[in-house]
This record gives sequence, C-alpha cells and structure tokens, in this order.
Amino acid sequence: MDACTLGDLLDVVGGPALHLHTAPAGQGVPVTEAVLHDGQAPLPRLPGGLLLAVGVRAAQAGPLVRAAAEAGMTGVVVRGPDGPVGEAAAHGVALLSVAEDAAWHQVHLLLASAIGARPATASDTGLGDLFALADAIAAGTGGATAIEDPRQRILAYSTVPGQPVDEDRRQGILGLQVPPSAENTEQYRRLFAADRPVRLPALTGSGLPRLAMPVRAGGETLGSVWVIDGGSLAPDAEDTLVQGASTAALLLLRARAARELARHRGSDLLRRLLEGTTDAPTAAQRLGVTGPARVAAFVLDSAASIPDAERTALRLLDVVRLQCEARYGRHACVLVDGVVYAVLPAPGERHRTLAEDIVGRAGQALRVPVRAALGEVVPDAAGLADSRADADLVLRVLDGELPVATVDEVRPRVTLLRLAEVMGERRELTAGAWQRVLAYDAANGTEYARTLVCWFDAGCDMAGAAKLLAVHPNTCRYRLKQLQQHAGVDLDDPDERLVLWLQLRVLAGLTGATA
Repeated sequence: MDACTLGDLLDVVGGPALHLHTAPAGQGVPVTEAVLHDGQAPLPRLPGGLLLAVGVRAAQAGPLVRAAAEAGMTGVVVRGPDGPVGEAAAHGVALLSVAEDAAWHQVHLLLASAIGARPATASDTGLGDLFALADAIAAGTGGATAIEDPRQRILAYSTVPGQPVDEDRRQGILGLQVPPSAENTEQYRRLFAADRPVRLPALTGSGLPRLAMPVRAGGETLGSVWVIDGGSLAPDAEDTLVQGASTAALLLLRARAARELARHRGSDLLRRLLEGTTDAPTAAQRLGVTGPARVAAFVLDSAASIPDAERTALRLLDVVRLQCEARYGRHACVLVDGVVYAVLPAPGERHRTLAEDIVGRAGQALRVPVRAALGEVVPDAAGLADSRADADLVLRVLDGELPVATVDEVRPRVTLLRLAEVMGERRELTAGAWQRVLAYDAANGTEYARTLVCWFDAGCDMAGAAKLLAVHPNTCRYRLKQLQQHAGVDLDDPDERLVLWLQLRVLAGLTGATA
C-alpha cells in the first residue's frame, strides 16, 4: 500500500475542512497517522505523525511545534488561523488548521480515515470490511444485519447462519436496494431524525421488526445499520449497534477517502499522460487505457456569462465522466485549465455522436453552451498527447454554428491556424512583400491586398477575381499592375506568388470570400 503524503491528505480533506499554512519540507512528506495531543504525557517518537493540538490555543502552539519537530512528526494541526507559522517553518514542520468550532474527535476521525485510505482498485472498494462488520454486529446483537447508504442501497449484509430473516430482507439483498414504499419512507424519516437506535415495527404481516441506527460523522449522514429483531436479540443489542454504527462511519469515510484519493491520483496520471511527461505504457496500464483511442475535449463557451466558472467546470467534468462511464465503464477523465479531457477508446465511429450527446446534456444541465473537440485516433497511449494537441486546436475554431467537430472535419482551418503560429514565431517567415502591400493600402486607401488575394483565390484568373471583387476585369488588371510597380511584387514568379498568398491568407487573415 502506498504511503499517504501530506499532499494526498490535502487533496482528500483540504479546502474549508483543513487549511495548510506552511509545508517547509514540501507536500510529498509521508503522513502515517493522526495523533491527539495529551498534555499530561510527553510526545512519543512518531515519524510521519500529524499532531492535533488539543487543549492548546493556536497562538500559543509554538512549544508544541518544536516538540513535534523533535519527535520527528510531519506536522501540527491547530484550531483557528493564528498559529505559529514562523516557528513551524523554522523547525521544518507543516502547520495546518481547522475551523475554530471544529470538534477534535470529528477532526481526528476524518483525518484518520483519509490517512488510512489507499488507492482503490476495481476489486478494492472497502466493502469487504463492511461485510465483516455486518457479521460482527449480527453476532453481537443476535439479529441479521444490513448496512445501507443514504439512498437505501444495501452496501453489506451479514451471513451468520440460523438467524431469522423475512421477505423484505431477501428482496433487498437480491436487488441490493431496499424496496420502496410509503411505509419505508416514514420509517427512514423517523430513523434519520434520531441519534440513538430506533425500534421499528414490521411493515407487513409476515415481516419482522427492526432495530436501526443512523450512521453519521461530523453531522453528515453516511447511511444506516438495520438489525432484524426475531425475538431473541441480546440484552445489550442497542449498545452493540451504537458501537457498530460508529465503526461503520469510520469505514465509510475511509472508503470515500480511498475513492477520492484514487480519483485524484488517476487524474494526475492522466494529466501527465496528456502532457507527454510520463511513461505512456505504465500510465496506460494503471489507467486501463488499451489499444487505439482518441482524446475528446469539452469546454464551456467562453462568450457566455458564467458567474462561477470554476464550479461550473467541475460540474461539466461530472457530466462528461458520467456519460463516458455509462458507455465505457471505468473511465479516464480530467479537468485541466478549464477544459475537460476524456480518453475515448476506438473504434471511433460513434465518438462524435457521444460528444454531441454530452454537449446537449451538459448545456441543459449547466445552462451554458458547451463545445466539444475530438483529436485524431492514435494507435496507443503514447500518441494521446498528440491527440490532445489536435483537440486543443479544434476547440479554437469552434463556434455557435459548429459546437462539435473532429480534427478531420476542420483540418484545413486548424492547419492554417497552426501554420500562422509557426510563421509568426519566425522572423524570416514573416518578412516579405506582403507587409509592403498592406502598408501601401493603409497609406493610400487602396485595395491592392484584397485584389491580390481574390486573384490568388480565383486561381490567378482575372475574370474570377473581378467577380469576387465585384469590379470590371480591367479594374482588377490595372490594380495588379500598379501593385507590382508600387510594392515591388513579381507576380510572374510562382514561388513569390505562393509565399505572398500564404502570408496574406495566414498572417493577415485575408480571403477572397470575406475580404
């Protein structure tokens, strides 16, 4: 199991819950466990420990910071913003803080869960521990037990032999969902309003009553534990259930932290894969990306007024991830600088339809127009950085009339866009007669550049150029003659004609159709 680092911890529980003030050793230092400070006992030697400054005011935590450094600890957590930042930096100890009104036991539970989390895999969801807990509660209370989430989905159930069960339990376990009913809704309302075990009557004539307990952590309802009362529950069943619900809270928090940590690490790995800064085969194996694939990029319309763009971009990420997972299962998506990238496995015939569907759904859900670009299909993960670059270019040519496109559909436009960037970076590619033509037009009010581009776009046909310009062919012929005289352009040289056309089209942005 990979060790939790300070950065991992902040990724899982950072933000309003946990604020970092200083990390002189960096965020890559390990965090092994959260320790509650006991003012009556000396600090143990605990490398990697995170000390919770219980009973110590933040402004007076300087001596505790020094003691934590001597004990080899990674950091100290104080309550409130006015902790000893300078002393922490001087002693190489991270200083973090929680809100003034935070309860230390809840902080400890949250941090212990996050520190104990490990990256989840397809076969490691944390449910094994919940099943073991369900068996332990069933053995201690004497009744068959089920553990549910807040949406009444059954996460784990006991398998202790000989305990009575009813049809409601059988149906719930078969579907991993509590059967809905008005009576059920009322029982859950009573349960979630309580803070102790609640005895609930049977819902049907053949059913059995229940003893139930909500599962909470820090005021948040994480689920519930249900024990069937077949008439032979242990005398201390309620106490056993209270203890079991507390343990269930820890396990559920730990499973959540593991999922969040795994998602963060997966996102970071995908980001580096798309940037081309990691070993592609290794990253692809860890992300589950195999064979040909392409990168799809989704972005909010920059022209729209978005009050909270960052939050809306995160919601866009959720929409993209949900739709991709519905089609491909476990999926690689990441938000980078306001753009949501998704890796779509080949074949690619349906990728555009998927992108259009996501754009439509996201636009409705977020009430903001969304654009989608699809890069080239590449043979393996090593080419995903190039496919991402394609998608980024396509995003730049999309508009309200073309909200979704593949790179092949807009290849001429993105090629000219990229060519303009390359030419603009090189002095020798921007020098030439085109600048003299534009300068002469600006100084004299002529339209030589426009005339020249129309002539080029018409295949050097005078009649065609005159039609684009809406003038007589003799007028077009006269302008070109004057152009050669005043700007020193040799239109008889095919190489000069080609370079001049590229520069006027690419660098000046002129076309015969729109000039």
